[in-house]
Amino acid sequence: MSSELKMRLSLCALGFLLLALQLQLWIGDGSLAEVFALQREIKAQQHENGELRERNLALAAEVKDLKTALDAVEERARLELGMIREGEVFYRVVEPAPLE
Repeated sequence: MSSELKMRLSLCALGFLLLALQLQLWIGDGSLAEVFALQREIKAQQHENGELRERNLALAAEVKDLKTALDAVEERARLELGMIREGEVFYRVVEPAPLE
């Protein structure tokens, strides 16, 4: 085998190896496209986690308020359950139905 043929075979082998590595980089497992997609998913999840954290803080404050303040419990009972105290008069205002 001549040295020129050996050189060509070596170059072909190196070219094939380079092509295989490029394919792995662009479309294989752990490719750049996959990494960018995962980074977008992480950002979306972090945003959702932040919103849920804020919601949890608001709920925790409401629970604390309901546990410690009777006024908050009374206000909630009045608004949600229609509670009235003894001696109070309840008035219900009913809007007339629109005429057609």
